[in-house]
Amino acid sequence: MPNLHTTLALNKGDGTLPHETERRLIEMGITLPRRPKPIGNYLPGVVVGNILYTSGTLGTQPDENDNDVLPHVGKVGSDLSIEEGYASARLMAINHLAMMKAVLGDLDRVKRIVKMIGYISCAPGFTEPHLVLNGASDLFVALWGEENGKHARAALTQHELGLNAPVEADITIELHA
Repeated sequence: MPNLHTTLALNKGDGTLPHETERRLIEMGITLPRRPKPIGNYLPGVVVGNILYTSGTLGTQPDENDNDVLPHVGKVGSDLSIEEGYASARLMAINHLAMMKAVLGDLDRVKRIVKMIGYISCAPGFTEPHLVLNGASDLFVALWGEENGKHARAALTQHELGLNAPVEADITIELHA
Protein backbone atom coordinates (compact mmCIF):
# COMPACT_ATOMS: atom_id res chain seq x y z
CA MET A 1 0.00 0.00 0.00
CA PRO A 2 1.51 3.40 -0.99
CA ASN A 3 2.20 5.97 1.72
CA LEU A 4 0.56 9.41 1.75
CA HIS A 5 3.47 11.15 -0.03
CA THR A 6 3.47 8.56 -2.79
CA THR A 7 -0.27 8.97 -3.24
CA LEU A 8 0.01 12.76 -3.38
CA ALA A 9 2.87 12.60 -5.87
CA LEU A 10 0.91 10.20 -8.05
CA ASN A 11 -2.16 12.42 -7.87
CA LYS A 12 -0.15 15.37 -9.24
CA GLY A 13 0.92 13.29 -12.18
CA ASP A 14 4.44 14.71 -12.54
CA GLY A 15 6.25 13.17 -9.58
CA THR A 16 6.23 16.34 -7.46
CA LEU A 17 4.47 16.89 -4.17
CA PRO A 18 1.71 19.50 -4.02
CA HIS A 19 3.03 23.02 -3.35
CA GLU A 20 6.64 21.95 -3.90
CA THR A 21 7.45 25.27 -5.57
CA GLU A 22 6.19 27.27 -2.60
CA ARG A 23 8.16 25.01 -0.25
CA ARG A 24 11.30 25.79 -2.26
CA LEU A 25 10.52 29.52 -2.04
CA ILE A 26 10.30 29.24 1.76
CA GLU A 27 13.63 27.39 1.80
CA MET A 28 15.07 30.29 -0.24
CA GLY A 29 13.78 32.74 2.37
CA ILE A 30 11.10 34.19 0.08
CA THR A 31 7.56 34.88 1.22
CA LEU A 32 5.25 35.75 -1.62
CA PRO A 33 3.51 39.09 -1.19
CA ARG A 34 0.03 39.73 -2.49
CA ARG A 35 0.17 40.43 -6.20
CA PRO A 36 0.81 44.05 -7.11
CA LYS A 37 -2.32 46.16 -7.44
CA PRO A 38 -3.09 46.97 -11.08
CA ILE A 39 -2.46 50.57 -12.08
CA GLY A 40 -4.52 50.28 -15.26
CA ASN A 41 -7.23 48.26 -16.95
CA TYR A 42 -5.54 44.87 -17.37
CA LEU A 43 -5.24 41.37 -15.92
CA PRO A 44 -2.15 40.04 -14.10
CA GLY A 45 -1.94 37.29 -16.69
CA VAL A 46 -3.88 35.36 -19.31
CA VAL A 47 -3.75 31.61 -19.94
CA VAL A 48 -4.08 30.46 -23.56
CA GLY A 49 -3.84 26.69 -23.92
CA ASN A 50 -0.83 25.65 -21.83
CA ILE A 51 0.84 29.09 -21.93
CA LEU A 52 0.57 31.86 -19.32
CA TYR A 53 1.35 35.38 -20.52
CA THR A 54 1.97 37.76 -17.62
CA SER A 55 1.49 41.49 -17.69
CA GLY A 56 4.49 43.68 -17.13
CA THR A 57 5.24 44.41 -13.51
CA LEU A 58 7.72 46.35 -11.42
CA GLY A 59 9.86 45.67 -8.35
CA THR A 60 7.33 47.05 -5.86
CA GLN A 61 6.65 46.05 -2.26
CA PRO A 62 3.55 46.71 -0.16
CA ASP A 63 4.15 49.38 2.50
CA GLU A 64 2.55 49.66 5.98
CA ASN A 65 -0.60 51.15 4.35
CA ASP A 66 -0.76 48.33 1.75
CA ASN A 67 0.31 50.65 -1.06
CA ASP A 68 2.73 49.37 -3.67
CA VAL A 69 5.99 51.31 -3.40
CA LEU A 70 9.27 51.10 -5.28
CA PRO A 71 12.24 50.69 -2.92
CA HIS A 72 14.51 51.50 -5.88
CA VAL A 73 13.69 54.36 -8.27
CA GLY A 74 15.54 56.03 -11.08
CA LYS A 75 17.94 55.10 -13.82
CA VAL A 76 20.56 52.40 -13.53
CA GLY A 77 23.97 53.86 -14.25
CA SER A 78 23.22 57.30 -12.78
CA ASP A 79 20.72 57.07 -9.88
CA LEU A 80 21.22 53.38 -9.14
CA SER A 81 24.07 50.88 -9.26
CA ILE A 82 23.89 47.62 -11.17
CA GLU A 83 23.44 45.89 -7.78
CA GLU A 84 20.43 48.07 -6.92
CA GLY A 85 18.96 47.41 -10.38
CA TYR A 86 19.55 43.68 -9.83
CA ALA A 87 17.70 43.89 -6.49
CA SER A 88 14.79 45.64 -8.21
CA ALA A 89 14.69 42.94 -10.89
CA ARG A 90 14.62 40.26 -8.17
CA LEU A 91 11.67 42.00 -6.47
CA MET A 92 9.98 42.21 -9.86
CA ALA A 93 10.44 38.44 -10.30
CA ILE A 94 8.90 37.83 -6.86
CA ASN A 95 5.93 39.97 -7.96
CA HIS A 96 5.67 37.86 -11.12
CA LEU A 97 5.51 34.76 -8.92
CA ALA A 98 2.68 36.37 -6.91
CA MET A 99 0.88 37.17 -10.17
CA MET A 100 1.38 33.60 -11.42
CA LYS A 101 -0.08 32.24 -8.20
CA ALA A 102 -3.04 34.64 -8.42
CA VAL A 103 -3.82 33.47 -11.96
CA LEU A 104 -2.99 29.76 -11.59
CA GLY A 105 -3.82 29.11 -7.93
CA ASP A 106 -0.76 26.85 -7.60
CA LEU A 107 2.80 27.57 -8.74
CA ASP A 108 3.32 23.85 -9.27
CA ARG A 109 1.36 24.29 -12.52
CA VAL A 110 4.45 26.06 -13.93
CA LYS A 111 6.44 23.72 -16.18
CA ARG A 112 9.07 26.20 -17.32
CA ILE A 113 9.82 29.85 -17.87
CA VAL A 114 9.88 30.26 -21.65
CA LYS A 115 10.75 33.92 -22.28
CA MET A 116 11.25 37.17 -20.44
CA ILE A 117 11.31 40.57 -22.08
CA GLY A 118 12.85 43.05 -19.68
CA TYR A 119 13.07 46.82 -19.86
CA ILE A 120 15.77 48.63 -17.91
CA SER A 121 15.58 52.39 -17.40
CA CYS A 122 19.16 53.54 -17.64
CA ALA A 123 21.44 56.49 -18.07
CA PRO A 124 22.78 57.35 -21.52
CA GLY A 125 25.73 55.13 -22.36
CA PHE A 126 24.73 52.33 -19.96
CA THR A 127 25.46 49.09 -21.81
CA GLU A 128 24.91 46.34 -19.23
CA PRO A 129 21.13 45.86 -18.88
CA HIS A 130 21.71 42.10 -19.01
CA LEU A 131 23.44 42.25 -15.61
CA VAL A 132 20.43 44.02 -14.10
CA LEU A 133 17.86 41.58 -15.52
CA ASN A 134 19.89 38.69 -14.08
CA GLY A 135 18.20 39.59 -10.77
CA ALA A 136 15.02 38.00 -12.15
CA SER A 137 16.65 35.27 -14.25
CA ASP A 138 18.87 34.06 -11.40
CA LEU A 139 15.82 33.72 -9.14
CA PHE A 140 13.91 31.62 -11.69
CA VAL A 141 16.92 29.34 -12.25
CA ALA A 142 17.39 28.94 -8.48
CA LEU A 143 13.70 28.08 -8.11
CA TRP A 144 13.13 25.79 -11.09
CA GLY A 145 16.66 24.72 -12.07
CA GLU A 146 18.62 25.14 -15.29
CA GLU A 147 16.24 23.07 -17.43
CA ASN A 148 12.97 24.76 -16.41
CA GLY A 149 14.08 28.12 -15.02
CA LYS A 150 16.53 29.24 -17.71
CA HIS A 151 14.70 31.02 -20.50
CA ALA A 152 14.97 33.01 -23.70
CA ARG A 153 15.31 36.68 -22.89
CA ALA A 154 15.70 40.24 -24.12
CA ALA A 155 17.12 42.99 -21.87
CA LEU A 156 16.20 46.29 -23.48
CA THR A 157 17.37 49.73 -22.41
CA GLN A 158 14.75 52.45 -21.95
CA HIS A 159 14.84 56.21 -21.48
CA GLU A 160 12.01 56.09 -18.93
CA LEU A 161 9.68 53.59 -17.27
CA GLY A 162 6.40 54.27 -15.52
CA LEU A 163 6.59 55.49 -11.90
CA ASN A 164 10.35 56.07 -12.40
CA ALA A 165 10.90 52.31 -11.98
CA PRO A 166 14.31 50.95 -12.94
CA VAL A 167 13.06 47.58 -14.25
CA GLU A 168 9.93 46.07 -15.78
CA ALA A 169 9.36 42.78 -17.57
CA ASP A 170 6.70 40.50 -18.95
CA ILE A 171 7.08 36.74 -18.95
CA THR A 172 5.80 33.80 -20.99
CA ILE A 173 5.38 30.57 -19.00
CA GLU A 174 4.65 27.00 -20.15
CA LEU A 175 2.22 25.14 -17.90
CA HIS A 176 1.87 21.45 -17.16
CA ALA A 177 -0.91 19.95 -19.26
